[in-house]
Amino acid sequence: ATKAGFVRTGPHMWRVNCRPEHLIDAARKSRDKLGVDQIGLWQLHRIDGRVPRDEQFGAIRQLLDEGVIRHAGLSEVSVAEIKAASKVFPVATVQNAYNLMDRGSDDVVDHCTANGIGFIPYYPLGDGSLARAGGALDRLAKSRGATAGQVALAWLLRRSPVMLPIPGTSKVAHLEENVAASAIVLSDEEFASLERRR
Repeated sequence: ATKAGFVRTGPHMWRVNCRPEHLIDAARKSRDKLGVDQIGLWQLHRIDGRVPRDEQFGAIRQLLDEGVIRHAGLSEVSVAEIKAASKVFPVATVQNAYNLMDRGSDDVVDHCTANGIGFIPYYPLGDGSLARAGGALDRLAKSRGATAGQVALAWLLRRSPVMLPIPGTSKVAHLEENVAASAIVLSDEEFASLERRR
């Protein structure tokens, strides 16, 4: 999977650029750099308020029609924007900030669940605070022989069957810990207790 829609203009400096010609060129360059015939999943970083939305969606439709990308997704969007995009191309995924404490996209998760659209929460562990010992999840985690981060990920997986968390890590041990969270199945009572903490 890869994305387009941001342009790096300097160190730690990014700006949105979703002009159709840029999106198409960026996707083709990504495909070539990845050394693949087709990008499996390509996502629009943001909807650019300076470019008509339908032009951005039309560029995505073109990339699908040309076979540059196999599936297309959106990032940081509302339900209304997903519905608008769905009139132009099949939305495969949505990637919004979402975790146990940041529930601003609850309606988006519900929409994705109802429509079979993969939901990729970024910052699934928040700023890391959800994984810290002594935090709100720690007691439940200890009772399950797990870490707080694993319980936070287990909550996401229980929240919706279309949930695809992608917690970032730079260490193999953290990767293994995160993957092990998929084996934790929260009970109805545990899930409800976490829902009340938000």
